[in-house]
Amino acid sequence: MKSAALGLNTSPVEVTNISRHGFWLLLEDEELFLPFSDFPWFQDAAVGKILNVELPSSNHLYWPELDVDLAVESIRHPERFPLISQIHA
Repeated sequence: MKSAALGLNTSPVEVTNISRHGFWLLLEDEELFLPFSDFPWFQDAAVGKILNVELPSSNHLYWPELDVDLAVESIRHPERFPLISQIHA
């Protein structure tokens, strides 16, 4: 008996884990970590808002409920992309 073929991956991007230090994204076959120290927009966000991530293009991520746009390269190399906007208390 032959097994049925697996379904297609319907989500090319997925949040796989969230900790108090940051969260992990699975982007196709690459896992990326976003530490809250480098990506402060997510630190106080509700889990559901972090989980709602879109991939409009191969190198662009968007969190619509947080209105956060990030280039994938800025996650891979945050030191090359200093923060322009800061969260103010």
